[in-house]
Amino acid sequence: MDEKKQLPIWEKPTLTLEEAAAYTNIGINRLRDISNEDDCDFVVWVGSKRLFKRKKLEAFIDSQFSL
Repeated sequence: MDEKKQLPIWEKPTLTLEEAAAYTNIGINRLRDISNEDDCDFVVWVGSKRLFKRKKLEAFIDSQFSL
């Protein structure tokens, strides 16, 4: 049987909430709060699943002074 090949987290185009928290070192609850905002453009919803667009999330963090 072939094992599933997994991309490293820094190469994935989208991240789950848990992956985004590990990648950015921002807590899950804070990421959830930020991504619930109406003007959040770095989240895509797949049904009720929240996926973070990694590059846009990085750009958002780069533009912030504090979270």
